[in-house]
Order: sequence, then C-alpha cells, then structure tokens
Amino acid sequence: MLVSFQNAPQQDHYTLTIKVDDLRNSKGVVQFALYNRDGTIPDENFESYLLLETTKINNESASITFSHLPKGRYAVNILHDENENGKIDKKFLLPIPKEGIGFSNYQSIGLNNRPNFSKASFLLSKNSTKKIKIIYL
Repeated sequence: MLVSFQNAPQQDHYTLTIKVDDLRNSKGVVQFALYNRDGTIPDENFESYLLLETTKINNESASITFSHLPKGRYAVNILHDENENGKIDKKFLLPIPKEGIGFSNYQSIGLNNRPNFSKASFLLSKNSTKKIKIIYL
C-alpha cells in the first residue's frame, strides 16, 4: 500500500517503508501511525498522528510505504490490531496492551522505557526502510 503526503511544499521528497516481521499470528491487520511533532507519542487513542494506514498481514509480516514525505523528523507507532477495532485493547483492568505494539527505535517498552517522540524519532533525509519490532506484553 502506498500513502502520499498530499500538502507538502515543492522540495525534495522521500519514501519511507515500514516493515514488521515475526507477528505472533496473521489475525487482523497492522495499523501504522506516522508522527512528525514532539509530544505526539504516546498516542494511545491515535489522535495526534500525521498519517494513519492499516494493511493486511501476510505470513505474519506486514509493510507499508509512505511517499512524498518532506525531509524532517518522524516517528512510527504500530499496532497489531488482531480484532480490527482500531484501538489498543488492554488486559483486564491493567494498562497493559493485549495486542502487539511497536515504536521506531524501541526494542522493548516498560516503566523505565516509555515511548516518546524524542526517542522514537529519526531524521528522514533520503528514501528509507525501517524495520520495527512488535512487542507483546
């Protein structure tokens, strides 16, 4: 799936391909949220994203390409949305995700390693591919 950044000024533009592998199953979809502003992550209710797209899972993997992105800092938040309801489901009354989540530049998350834009962001200055680990808690 190819997603375009529609209102970018005329300047150099790049593509960003995001890949996830090793999902625990092929149920549901993978939701990819792209951010470009400090303070937007964490975004538990998916309200502060720049672009948001979902794609089908194929052999426990998924990918998406965002195109026509201007040079800048971006971060990615991914949800393995197994029941396709578009939100992060929690385990019972705990604030722990029941489905897999992932953030750019994160291999794990926890009380001492909470996601934020500063740590998750990266500079996009050329066509790039990022692999993101999906974390199941």
